[in-house]
Amino acid sequence: MNFIAMDFETASGQRHSAVSLGIAVIRDNQLVDEFYSLIKPDADVTFERRNIQIHGIHPEDVVDAPTFPEVWQQIKQFYTPEQLVIAHNAPFDNGVLKASLTHYGLQPAHYLSLDTVRTSRKLYPQLPNHKLDTVSQALNIDLMHHHNALDDTVAAAQILVHEANEFGVEQIKPLVKVI
Repeated sequence: MNFIAMDFETASGQRHSAVSLGIAVIRDNQLVDEFYSLIKPDADVTFERRNIQIHGIHPEDVVDAPTFPEVWQQIKQFYTPEQLVIAHNAPFDNGVLKASLTHYGLQPAHYLSLDTVRTSRKLYPQLPNHKLDTVSQALNIDLMHHHNALDDTVAAAQILVHEANEFGVEQIKPLVKVI
């Protein structure tokens, strides 16, 4: 399988408040490249305590970070109509990307999307839940620091590779959506 995995962390409930992004590039079921960046949100974005508790990123951590438009210039080549982009809880990450692009007046991204929460629910219904850490543990995937965007991205990528190897790509294809 060839795909891109992504994960965003946000400062608040505002979808355009991204503070970090992780991307993993998978070619022939192998991790071949990684990208991670902190992101400096707009000055009007307030960091919410709950979000900080989840990911540990504080306002002072992103003072010198690039803005979303600067990060987008580095990654936009990954978002093409024929590219599969996966995430664990993809509706959230797709929503952050869409809201950020809209907020900054950038062109919408069009790509294929797959949610590893959905694939895991379908393929591993016996699990008590389908959170990233639960699925990772069940599949013996090392999730280094949960809610670190890069670590979460790599774990999601490994989940999909594991699922494809165990069940076949044909079991996964019907869950792909066009964004």
